[in-house]
Amino acid sequence: QPQFVESGGDTVQPGGSLRLSCKTSRFILDNYEVAWFRQAPGKEREGVACITNTDESTYYADYAKGRFTISRDYAANTVILQMDSLKPEDSAVYSCARTATRATKSTGNFDDIFWGAWGQGTRVTVSS
Repeated sequence: QPQFVESGGDTVQPGGSLRLSCKTSRFILDNYEVAWFRQAPGKEREGVACITNTDESTYYADYAKGRFTISRDYAANTVILQMDSLKPEDSAVYSCARTATRATKSTGNFDDIFWGAWGQGTRVTVSS
């Protein structure tokens, strides 16, 4: 059973917005940090944003600061990525992951060693 199910991807015009959802379990929200990653065709996976399970601190990749917002919805066991002012270079498959262990503290480090259990992702296309 997958630990994450992502949804909300779509095709939007430059400057538009999308709200991505990452459905998971209460156990994961309570015990792990959760991050959004993305991978564009022909490029390596890169981190977008993450949120901690302890105090809901958030960390963002430089390109996401000021445009993207990560949050958690406990009622729905979901991690949300609100993306505004989208650019064509934001086109990618966006997926969720959790920290590798319950003790792992990423402090915003998106290197693979800190993360695991990536979901299948949802595709975002930004095009006019």
